[in-house]
Amino acid sequence: MSTAGGTTARPSASPGAPGRPTRGTWGLRDRPGLVWLVLAAATALVHPFVPGSTWLMVHMVALGAMSHSVMVWSTHFATTLLKTAPDLDPRAAQGRRLLLLHAGAVLVLVGVPTSLWPATVVGATLVVAAVAWHAVALWRRLRHALPGRFRVTVRSYLAAAACLPVGALLGTLLARGPDDEMHARLVVAHSLVNVLGWLGITVVATVVTLWPTMLRAPMDADAERRARTALPVLVGGLALAVTAALVGSRPLVAVGLLVYLAGLARSASSMAGPARARLPRHHAPASVAAGLLWLVAGVLAVAWRVATAPTWADAATGYDAVAAVFVVGFMLQVLLGALSHLVPSVIGGGPSVVRAGMREMDRWWVLRLVVVNGGLALCLLPVPSGARVLCSVLVLLALVVFVPLLFRAVRACVAQRRAIAERMAKGEPPPSPSQGRAEVAAVLDAPVPVHQLGAGLAALALAVAAGPATAPVLGADVPAAASEQVAPTGVTRDIEVTATADMTFEPSRVDVDPGDRVVITVRSTDASTRHDLVFDDEHRSERIGEGESSTLDLGVVGSTREGFCSVTGHRLMGMTFTVAVRGESVGGGSGTHAGGAGSGAHAGHDGAAGTGPAGASGSPFALDPTARWSDGFEAADAVLPPLDDDRVHRVTLTVRETSAEVAPGVRATRWTFDDGSGRTGPGPVLHGRVGDRFVITLVNDGSMGHSVDLHAGELAPDRPMRTIAPGERLTYTFTATRAGMWMYHCSTMPMSTHIGAGMHGAVVIEPEDLPEVDRSYVLVASEMHLGAPDADGVLPVDAEAAAADRPSLMTFNGAAFQYDEQPLPARVGERVRIWLLAAGPSRPTSFHVVGGQLDTTWLEGAYTLDRRDAGAGGAQTLGLLPAQGGFVETRFVQAGHYPFVSHVMADAERGAHGVFEVTDPR
Repeated sequence: MSTAGGTTARPSASPGAPGRPTRGTWGLRDRPGLVWLVLAAATALVHPFVPGSTWLMVHMVALGAMSHSVMVWSTHFATTLLKTAPDLDPRAAQGRRLLLLHAGAVLVLVGVPTSLWPATVVGATLVVAAVAWHAVALWRRLRHALPGRFRVTVRSYLAAAACLPVGALLGTLLARGPDDEMHARLVVAHSLVNVLGWLGITVVATVVTLWPTMLRAPMDADAERRARTALPVLVGGLALAVTAALVGSRPLVAVGLLVYLAGLARSASSMAGPARARLPRHHAPASVAAGLLWLVAGVLAVAWRVATAPTWADAATGYDAVAAVFVVGFMLQVLLGALSHLVPSVIGGGPSVVRAGMREMDRWWVLRLVVVNGGLALCLLPVPSGARVLCSVLVLLALVVFVPLLFRAVRACVAQRRAIAERMAKGEPPPSPSQGRAEVAAVLDAPVPVHQLGAGLAALALAVAAGPATAPVLGADVPAAASEQVAPTGVTRDIEVTATADMTFEPSRVDVDPGDRVVITVRSTDASTRHDLVFDDEHRSERIGEGESSTLDLGVVGSTREGFCSVTGHRLMGMTFTVAVRGESVGGGSGTHAGGAGSGAHAGHDGAAGTGPAGASGSPFALDPTARWSDGFEAADAVLPPLDDDRVHRVTLTVRETSAEVAPGVRATRWTFDDGSGRTGPGPVLHGRVGDRFVITLVNDGSMGHSVDLHAGELAPDRPMRTIAPGERLTYTFTATRAGMWMYHCSTMPMSTHIGAGMHGAVVIEPEDLPEVDRSYVLVASEMHLGAPDADGVLPVDAEAAAADRPSLMTFNGAAFQYDEQPLPARVGERVRIWLLAAGPSRPTSFHVVGGQLDTTWLEGAYTLDRRDAGAGGAQTLGLLPAQGGFVETRFVQAGHYPFVSHVMADAERGAHGVFEVTDPR
């Protein structure tokens, strides 16, 4: 490391030299971090199909790759700075610590997404144990070291290590599923203590000595004193911010972060002198410098977000942008920059070996940094979503290319070292140290490849320009639509339209002259869902979220055009936009109109014209009587999940938009609450007792906004039942205070569409002293509203049919007639309890067992017929209005097949029909 006098002390080249870290390659040092980076990159590639992918990527980088590097390289620097013997902390012990860290990280990354609380706790404990062991090893080195300079660096490592157990505890509490406000406070505190403490303080302390070494420049003479005075400021500011977050003081969080920035500025000021002596002209220092700038940006972003948000929940909404700044901007750039310097340096063999590695690590370095930093900045700006996707792909490629370059660098270093050994074996002299240092200096002082700067900027510009529906360059004439025969006026009308949270376009109409060219930029201010603007298949915007925009060119218009949001149900709610041609009424003219013949606006979808089942034309749905279920079809499991001793129930409901077989030969679009079982019927049945606590985490992996309303809880709906946008999550916590057969459902408008599409489920809260029975089943009655089939034969959701209460199918547990195909079993003499819920969204049900009688009925929390009462009679049905629930009990006296139906007979004929198959055990 550099000294105050300007000379640079370097580790000894001899393996195992006292006071110096061991050189060469070491699998546990070099490879696990790369594995985590590759896993994070793979997750990024398949993130639309991985629940909680953002959380996984963040923790693969932070908990996996970065924590590994912190433990490896802080040990390396402590050994170098303190000049202690390596046997104080043998490599075998270091290896066991690293294995402990990675085992804990794997358990955490499995436990949190799957809600396996024990796995999460064990994983966090292993991680804390590994870091605590690491801190003890550092402390032992500090105790055995002779007085010397930069002991403050090792003390900073100890302070950083003390942050990790706090962060692990907060992360474990997050996995418990607190309510929205506490969840937001814990998210902020957890991210700050881990990113700014465990990682940030380590990086800041290391850069003080690493920075001049990377530049091969003299160290600032005042660097040690600045680092020593900066440490308490960093720790104090972080402690204030984290404590303030936990107690709920948002202004104090911002104050603490500003104090932290003051400490960061104090320590980083020692970087200016070495940079003036030798400007960063290669990848390692440039990447580290960019990472530190993004660290400052991330701290300011959190301070601003927390200080200005109306509530804690608002402060945590959209926190993924902050995560991107910290992970991509700060962590990955600092990590890759540091490894670019450290890996060639520690392999050993002299300056010529280091130069061989540096040449590989510096390939396309300017291009890579421009793409990473420029692409990240563009992704954070309100650019069209298509451009954001392309930019994020470029950023990912620029980061991933580091992995093969690192392997190339290691091979080059090893080859150069072998070549030197062969020369020496032949009696030839090795390269002189002065020659090697001159070669390294030539790399460090090489001119910046400006052509790579231009290439990087050009790649980003192309990504932005290639976003779909971008307005034509230079205002070139656009041909009129095929049916628009009108002379162009040469006037281009640039119109801005805003999609709002009120399900409207503002403005909802614009007047133009015949022959005007119309270019529409759609922006969204709706944080809860995504919207688009569609006129026909050729003229449609991208689906955009809050802060995003998309542009479509409608071309030269000669007749009035009507557009709409094509997200299912939004058009029905009035989300339309009209381009009205002056002198012509809406709907007049011969132009192409949304919903008109040939519009291509997905006939039968949202009430557009069509001839399919239950479409806007009102054509009836007809099942093919000869159709059969597909091979391998399995009816939904109707057995009531058993109770266990756990009084806290944690469930993750992941919104999925998929398709499923809903009747013989019929496949339809389904929106579901999936708990990991892959179900396509109603959401999972939640089963508990009065007094039980339910922690429900809703994850929106759909393409539009969704929500959850649990009737079993009593709490203000404003926050827990709010609609969340795709990619977001919320936590809904309630305590069951009353027995009942409760419904839960998506409450996003239009509610009839979302419930009818499958977004509903049941919560069974048992009454006290409920008698045991031999079998318990759950049947959720609901209707489906289906449009005309698409090109794959899948019937879409028909929002207009749902609003008009025109069901296509009636179902028990999400599929029509499924329990005719696979009857529910029972035995003669067994007592069978059937829990029933009318999920609607609009129709009642009247449950009846053909050939059976009901001796117990329980409706909406109370017995209406109890077999235990003397002289109790019998019942033939249990009638339920939409959202009502209860249970019935019966015994079957003979073997045979007992149909069960909704005695609203038209609904039974539409699919609300099944069979109990009763066998005689004798």
